[in-house]
Amino acid sequence: MNEGQSRVNVQIGKKVSIVLKQDQRTGKQTEGIVKDILTNSPTHPHGIKVRLQSGDVGRVAKILG
Repeated sequence: MNEGQSRVNVQIGKKVSIVLKQDQRTGKQTEGIVKDILTNSPTHPHGIKVRLQSGDVGRVAKILG
């Protein structure tokens, strides 16, 4: 399991790389700061869903810092 699949690793204010819904086929990643955590369950196989400060919504691929 990668770190983006566990809710405990994803915190508001952290810089992350997410995959947007429209980019799931290509795997293109978008970087930003977490504003809201949208997944309620403690883990998710495709990554925890978050909203970035930019308003983009996607699943966490990597936690950058």
